[in-house]
Amino acid sequence: MNAYRTLALACGLVAALAGCAAPGAGPAPGASPEGLLATRSPHSPKDTMDRLEAQVKQRNLNVFARIDHAAGAQRIGKTLRPTELLIFGNPQGGTPLMECAQSAGIDLPLKGLVWQDAAGQVWLGVNDPAWLARRHGAPDCPAATPLRQALDALVKVIVAP
Repeated sequence: MNAYRTLALACGLVAALAGCAAPGAGPAPGASPEGLLATRSPHSPKDTMDRLEAQVKQRNLNVFARIDHAAGAQRIGKTLRPTELLIFGNPQGGTPLMECAQSAGIDLPLKGLVWQDAAGQVWLGVNDPAWLARRHGAPDCPAATPLRQALDALVKVIVAP
Protein backbone atom coordinates (compact mmCIF):
# COMPACT_ATOMS: atom_id res chain seq x y z
CA MET A 1 0.00 0.00 0.00
CA ASN A 2 1.51 3.33 -0.95
CA ALA A 3 1.98 6.19 1.52
CA TYR A 4 -0.77 8.34 -0.03
CA ARG A 5 -3.36 5.59 0.29
CA THR A 6 -2.29 4.87 3.87
CA LEU A 7 -2.63 8.55 4.72
CA ALA A 8 -6.06 8.73 3.07
CA LEU A 9 -7.26 5.70 5.04
CA ALA A 10 -5.88 7.11 8.28
CA CYS A 11 -7.58 10.46 7.67
CA GLY A 12 -10.86 8.71 6.92
CA LEU A 13 -10.61 6.73 10.14
CA VAL A 14 -9.86 9.85 12.16
CA ALA A 15 -12.83 11.65 10.57
CA ALA A 16 -15.11 8.71 11.30
CA LEU A 17 -13.97 8.51 14.92
CA ALA A 18 -14.41 12.26 15.34
CA GLY A 19 -17.96 12.06 14.05
CA CYS A 20 -17.38 14.21 10.98
CA ALA A 21 -19.75 13.51 8.12
CA ALA A 22 -17.31 14.70 5.48
CA PRO A 23 -13.87 16.26 5.28
CA GLY A 24 -14.11 19.96 6.10
CA ALA A 25 -17.58 19.62 7.60
CA GLY A 26 -16.36 21.02 10.91
CA PRO A 27 -16.83 19.54 14.32
CA ALA A 28 -19.79 17.32 15.05
CA PRO A 29 -22.15 18.78 17.64
CA GLY A 30 -20.38 18.64 20.98
CA ALA A 31 -17.06 17.59 19.44
CA SER A 32 -13.97 19.57 18.48
CA PRO A 33 -10.50 18.64 17.33
CA GLU A 34 -8.17 18.23 20.30
CA GLY A 35 -7.12 21.57 21.74
CA LEU A 36 -9.72 23.58 19.83
CA LEU A 37 -12.40 25.39 21.80
CA ALA A 38 -15.21 25.76 19.25
CA THR A 39 -18.28 27.82 20.10
CA ARG A 40 -21.39 28.29 17.97
CA SER A 41 -22.05 31.85 16.88
CA PRO A 42 -25.55 33.17 16.16
CA HIS A 43 -24.02 35.80 13.86
CA SER A 44 -22.92 35.63 10.23
CA PRO A 45 -19.28 34.71 9.58
CA LYS A 46 -18.43 38.33 8.72
CA ASP A 47 -20.24 39.75 11.75
CA THR A 48 -18.60 37.19 14.04
CA MET A 49 -15.14 38.07 12.73
CA ASP A 50 -15.86 41.80 12.87
CA ARG A 51 -17.00 41.39 16.49
CA LEU A 52 -13.86 39.41 17.31
CA GLU A 53 -11.60 42.05 15.80
CA ALA A 54 -13.46 44.89 17.53
CA GLN A 55 -13.31 43.16 20.93
CA VAL A 56 -9.61 42.39 20.53
CA LYS A 57 -8.89 46.05 19.75
CA GLN A 58 -11.15 47.22 22.60
CA ARG A 59 -9.02 45.12 24.97
CA ASN A 60 -5.87 46.86 23.66
CA LEU A 61 -4.52 43.69 22.10
CA ASN A 62 -2.53 43.82 18.88
CA VAL A 63 -4.12 42.60 15.66
CA PHE A 64 -1.30 41.12 13.59
CA ALA A 65 -3.31 39.79 10.65
CA ARG A 66 -6.79 39.01 9.40
CA ILE A 67 -6.67 36.26 6.81
CA ASP A 68 -9.62 35.40 4.58
CA HIS A 69 -9.01 31.77 3.59
CA ALA A 70 -12.14 31.68 1.40
CA ALA A 71 -10.85 34.65 -0.63
CA GLY A 72 -7.50 32.89 -1.00
CA ALA A 73 -9.22 29.76 -2.24
CA GLN A 74 -11.23 31.81 -4.73
CA ARG A 75 -8.01 33.28 -6.16
CA ILE A 76 -6.91 29.78 -7.17
CA GLY A 77 -10.29 28.77 -8.54
CA LYS A 78 -11.42 26.81 -5.47
CA THR A 79 -14.53 27.21 -3.36
CA LEU A 80 -14.34 27.34 0.42
CA ARG A 81 -17.15 28.23 2.78
CA PRO A 82 -16.47 31.38 4.82
CA THR A 83 -13.28 30.77 6.81
CA GLU A 84 -11.35 33.65 8.34
CA LEU A 85 -8.45 33.78 10.82
CA LEU A 86 -7.51 36.60 13.18
CA ILE A 87 -4.01 36.58 14.69
CA PHE A 88 -3.88 38.68 17.85
CA GLY A 89 -2.31 39.10 21.27
CA ASN A 90 0.32 40.95 23.25
CA PRO A 91 3.53 40.11 25.09
CA GLN A 92 1.80 40.38 28.47
CA GLY A 93 -0.36 37.36 27.65
CA GLY A 94 2.00 35.25 25.57
CA THR A 95 5.32 35.73 27.33
CA PRO A 96 4.32 33.92 30.55
CA LEU A 97 3.32 30.88 28.49
CA MET A 98 6.65 30.99 26.64
CA GLU A 99 8.46 31.30 29.99
CA CYS A 100 7.01 27.87 30.82
CA ALA A 101 7.87 26.46 27.38
CA GLN A 102 9.62 28.67 24.88
CA SER A 103 8.53 26.40 22.02
CA ALA A 104 4.96 27.66 22.63
CA GLY A 105 6.04 30.62 20.51
CA ILE A 106 5.19 28.52 17.44
CA ASP A 107 1.52 28.70 18.51
CA LEU A 108 1.55 32.36 19.48
CA PRO A 109 0.23 34.99 18.99
CA LEU A 110 -3.25 33.73 19.71
CA LYS A 111 -5.59 32.94 16.85
CA GLY A 112 -9.32 33.05 16.38
CA LEU A 113 -10.87 31.12 13.49
CA VAL A 114 -14.38 31.83 12.25
CA TRP A 115 -15.90 29.33 9.83
CA GLN A 116 -19.24 28.23 8.49
CA ASP A 117 -19.83 24.49 8.38
CA ALA A 118 -21.70 22.53 5.71
CA ALA A 119 -24.98 22.92 7.63
CA GLY A 120 -24.59 26.70 7.68
CA GLN A 121 -23.65 26.92 11.37
CA VAL A 122 -21.05 29.58 12.17
CA TRP A 123 -18.28 28.70 14.64
CA LEU A 124 -15.64 30.64 16.53
CA GLY A 125 -12.62 28.56 17.46
CA VAL A 126 -9.60 29.35 19.62
CA ASN A 127 -6.77 27.18 20.88
CA ASP A 128 -7.11 26.04 24.49
CA PRO A 129 -4.12 27.53 26.38
CA ALA A 130 -3.97 24.46 28.66
CA TRP A 131 -3.69 22.26 25.57
CA LEU A 132 -0.93 24.53 24.23
CA ALA A 133 0.93 24.18 27.54
CA ARG A 134 0.60 20.37 27.43
CA ARG A 135 1.63 20.30 23.76
CA HIS A 136 4.86 22.04 24.71
CA GLY A 137 5.63 19.89 27.74
CA ALA A 138 4.47 22.32 30.43
CA PRO A 139 1.14 20.88 31.63
CA ASP A 140 1.35 22.75 34.95
CA CYS A 141 2.09 26.17 33.46
CA PRO A 142 0.24 28.72 35.61
CA ALA A 143 -0.09 31.11 32.65
CA ALA A 144 -2.62 28.84 30.92
CA THR A 145 -5.45 29.54 33.38
CA PRO A 146 -5.59 33.34 33.06
CA LEU A 147 -5.23 33.06 29.27
CA ARG A 148 -8.15 30.62 29.17
CA GLN A 149 -10.26 32.92 31.36
CA ALA A 150 -9.50 35.88 29.08
CA LEU A 151 -10.37 33.87 25.96
CA ASP A 152 -13.59 32.56 27.52
CA ALA A 153 -14.67 36.12 28.38
CA LEU A 154 -13.78 37.32 24.88
CA VAL A 155 -15.69 34.52 23.15
CA LYS A 156 -18.73 35.00 25.41
CA VAL A 157 -19.07 38.64 24.34
CA ILE A 158 -18.59 37.84 20.65
CA VAL A 159 -21.22 35.10 20.45
CA ALA A 160 -23.78 36.93 22.58
CA PRO A 161 -27.02 37.55 20.63
